[in-house]
Amino acid sequence: MINVEQIQTAILQLPEIELTRFRSWYEEWEASLWDKQIEQDVNRGKLDSLAQEARHEFAAHRCTEL
Repeated sequence: MINVEQIQTAILQLPEIELTRFRSWYEEWEASLWDKQIEQDVNRGKLDSLAQEARHEFAAHRCTEL
């Protein structure tokens, strides 16, 4: 199994075009992890209180349209 130091060394050795490809892939991968986490939080009800607060603020006319 490879470790973080080996990965860091490999990244530092990448030519610029490969580093660009890697960064693009990594950003997409990280975003997909974030999306999965948000979806899990929604399904577990972790965001319900925030949604309720937003609805309350909207009903009280303390919001502006985007």
